[in-house]
Amino acid sequence: MYSIRLTDHLDDALTRIVPIGAPGPLSHPDGALGAEIAALVETDQAAGAVQILPRPLATPAKVLLVHVGTGDEAGWRAAGAAAARALDGAEPAQFHLGPAASADAVRGVAEGLWLGGYRYRDGREEPRTADVELVANGPQAYGESLELARVTARATWLARDLTNAPPSLKNPDWMAEEISGAAAKRTGLQVRVRAGAELARFGGLRAVGGGSRFKPCLVELVWEPPGATTHVVLVGKGITFDSGGLSIKTRPGMKLMKNDMAGAAAVAAATLAAADLGLPVRITTLLPLAENAVSGAAYRPGDVITHYDGTTSESTNSDAEGRLVLADALAYAVAELEPDVLIDLATLTGAANVALGSSIAALYGDSDELTAALITAGGAAGEPMWRMPLHGDYRELLRSDVADRHSSPMHGGGTAALFLRDFAGPMAGRWAHVDMAATCWSETSELELTRGATGWGVRALVRYLAALSA
Repeated sequence: MYSIRLTDHLDDALTRIVPIGAPGPLSHPDGALGAEIAALVETDQAAGAVQILPRPLATPAKVLLVHVGTGDEAGWRAAGAAAARALDGAEPAQFHLGPAASADAVRGVAEGLWLGGYRYRDGREEPRTADVELVANGPQAYGESLELARVTARATWLARDLTNAPPSLKNPDWMAEEISGAAAKRTGLQVRVRAGAELARFGGLRAVGGGSRFKPCLVELVWEPPGATTHVVLVGKGITFDSGGLSIKTRPGMKLMKNDMAGAAAVAAATLAAADLGLPVRITTLLPLAENAVSGAAYRPGDVITHYDGTTSESTNSDAEGRLVLADALAYAVAELEPDVLIDLATLTGAANVALGSSIAALYGDSDELTAALITAGGAAGEPMWRMPLHGDYRELLRSDVADRHSSPMHGGGTAALFLRDFAGPMAGRWAHVDMAATCWSETSELELTRGATGWGVRALVRYLAALSA
């Protein structure tokens, strides 16, 4: 991770980064450098575009002109990410923010530098480091913005690392150990891991994980600061690898299924970030972890599963496993935890990609207030969501002749959300479901995303939780 600090003066760093807005350079360099920039700059570039000005016989020896678009936080974040990719190795650099930088600009550019500079760490190597100074008037005024960026980026890196980890390494026990280890480094977090007989009532989780030699578990991560009055329960789908089970996926469909625990990674990382920031919100995070494998012990299409709340589901497709493990966790949360707000994140359906593409997550919920708050948080964070309909008439499509419901009717994301809403029960009016199947992975490095896992959901949740405590 880049080492970033604030300062109020320029020195003789070999690389200088100059932000460009619609009118031109925002930091207004003087003298020969200003003239060179004026001759080169193109002011009609999109946020994140980079122009390079080499000056081998002068100081600074290289200038990066990074475009911030309209100059909102997203534009500064894109500029920071672009600068991170354009920097060479571990060479120090100075990012001259200009005389009127806002707190949002500082947060945006710092998040962009850290997120754009991400590299997967598998425990055998240290991340690339370089010193970047953000030059601003009155740098002490921006300390909070820099710290918010630092904590959020670090949590997003963790979610990316967990999701990028190969399935040869990643299984339910490994995930539980990683989260428990991260929590142990912080004050005030509690972790409980249930496995074996402790999962007796979690029929969906046991069924989905029953076919693997790596047995399922449920991680419960708790942040309960003194004086907290709002209790948010976060649930994240944690399928460490999804073969589809007996309803086996195709080879192309299985290739990236190490990312089927991205929801669990996101909610866990966001909870760690809340603890790092000391947010005065009580958070209980539930991670139902399982590997959906093929064996003689795997659950079958046609099996009837009894969930934590005592209701039953007919499994009609073992590749619709995520909703079964989420169902148990949601039912447990409602029965035992007394939440004020209940939110689940899951890589649940391919329908989300068909409906909204790879940049926008599908959001479901009955509460106008909760869905609006999540949309606002996601928009500010650069993780957009679109509210989808929960059409009550489709509930009939879940009808089973042998159970309270069946698990995989047609109509994709909407019926999957209706299935989950059953388990929110009396909390349905304060529950939201986010289908992040399309947004958890990127095939390219673009803006603040790097190729591979995106860590989607961490930034939006941190903003949402911070707003609750404001």
